[in-house]
Amino acid sequence: MDISGRHEENGEYLMVAAAVHARIDPTRIRTVEGMGFALAREGPTLDATIALAVDAVGDLPKPPDGPVVAEDGEFYEEPADRVGLSFRPEFKYVESIGERETVQAAHHAAYAARDLLL
Repeated sequence: MDISGRHEENGEYLMVAAAVHARIDPTRIRTVEGMGFALAREGPTLDATIALAVDAVGDLPKPPDGPVVAEDGEFYEEPADRVGLSFRPEFKYVESIGERETVQAAHHAAYAARDLLL
């Protein structure tokens, strides 16, 4: 998952989160099972960012059967076990190339969706 728009523009915020449910191997995405999106117009606090990410994961066509994965900067480098309290089945930060590719796909989706809303 990834969030775009955690910065103020013209005096307001528009954060868009994208969650990509993908089957991966250690080095690549094998298939994309679905995507979920959520948006928020409040400032990017840790609580608001986590809530937005949870909403995007909840918007997936079916719940993920593996961990929710993000870059550690997405949640202000808070420990994964603290962030993970809000996600099911589990949460972790990127560890493999396949996970990084999936987060990159979510990044492009969040950025594109945000551009469409501006």
